[in-house]
Amino acid sequence: MNKTIHRDHQTTNKIFDNRSLEKDYRTLASALKPGLRVLDVGCGTGAISKDIAERVDPGGYVIGIDNTEKFIASGRENYQSTSNLELVHGDLFTYEPAEKFDLIVAARVLQWLSNPKDALKKLKTFLKPGGQISILDYNHEALEWKPNPPQSMQTFYNTFLKWRADAGMNNHIADNLAEYFVEIGFTDIEEFNSNEVYNKQDADFIQRIGIWSKVASSKQMVEEGYMEDDARLKAIEEYDHWIETDAEQMIMKLKEVRGKA
Repeated sequence: MNKTIHRDHQTTNKIFDNRSLEKDYRTLASALKPGLRVLDVGCGTGAISKDIAERVDPGGYVIGIDNTEKFIASGRENYQSTSNLELVHGDLFTYEPAEKFDLIVAARVLQWLSNPKDALKKLKTFLKPGGQISILDYNHEALEWKPNPPQSMQTFYNTFLKWRADAGMNNHIADNLAEYFVEIGFTDIEEFNSNEVYNKQDADFIQRIGIWSKVASSKQMVEEGYMEDDARLKAIEEYDHWIETDAEQMIMKLKEVRGKA
């Protein structure tokens, strides 16, 4: 059973809408070509799905699936002009496609599942013979800040990792994907370093490094008894001040792993 994550849909919409293939799934480009039929699992609002659809045109088609209806509704409105893109509200484990796929992608999705290997087994059944799967995900245990942020945020982050682990989520899933692929029977396995490196001089630095203030804006860990609300609010306040004054860099360790059915 997967943990229910309560999300601020308005905030999360903005995060998803700002994503792009070029910035947020850049290593995938080498796997894309015209004519591919693609499934994007956990597509959010479909921003990256739309970019994939443009890369597989002419002749290609992309289906994006997400279990949050508001994200799908937003994407359908924003990307309705992309004729070879279909966004579907549904759950991976009950979804049954009408046709199999040449390529299946899932970016930053398996990290939220307590049963990622079951998800991979399900996805393998959706692939055409010789079809390819690409999974992009984090090792949250290897996050780097330079310099270190305030202790209040470090404490919040460590609590966040414990909360995830207690729910059965793998905090270092990026480093286990290749072995999962072998176990499930994928072949031709490749790994690509896709670390997210954000530097102070980047135009979107404050937005990107501010992701942890957005995570801390949820009261879910307070409601579930993992921390006091005062500690959560202090983490946000001190972290935001640190971003404006001392922050130089954040590196989120991210890896893409590919395999064939």
